[in-house]
Amino acid sequence: MKLTATVLDTTDPRGLALFYGAPLGWEIADDEEERVTLRDPAGGAGLSFQCEPAHRPPVWPAAEGDPRMMTHPDVEVTDLAAGVARALEPGARLAGRQPQADVRAPLDPAGHPFCLWAPQA
Repeated sequence: MKLTATVLDTTDPRGLALFYGAPLGWEIADDEEERVTLRDPAGGAGLSFQCEPAHRPPVWPAAEGDPRMMTHPDVEVTDLAAGVARALEPGARLAGRQPQADVRAPLDPAGHPFCLWAPQA
């Protein structure tokens, strides 16, 4: 077996691919109406975005009855503050609760949480 991609549901697959692709430096490898896949030029598993017209953004942290996140990307950055600024510029917003002092959890334009973290110096 080989993991080929992690898939996030969204109403706008291409828009979400562009959101993640630019800061990661990843390229669109497959661009279909219902599914867009990014690939790291260095290789490895990709990140795909699948059209789900009934997508309801997860709530994080979730309360009883809220739609819950099923998975989230962890993204390493060299500078946490700069990474947050870079994520917020194209449309992310910070979640109301942050998980740790050295991790920031923005929400992408479709509402999916993702974590930004920087290795300790």
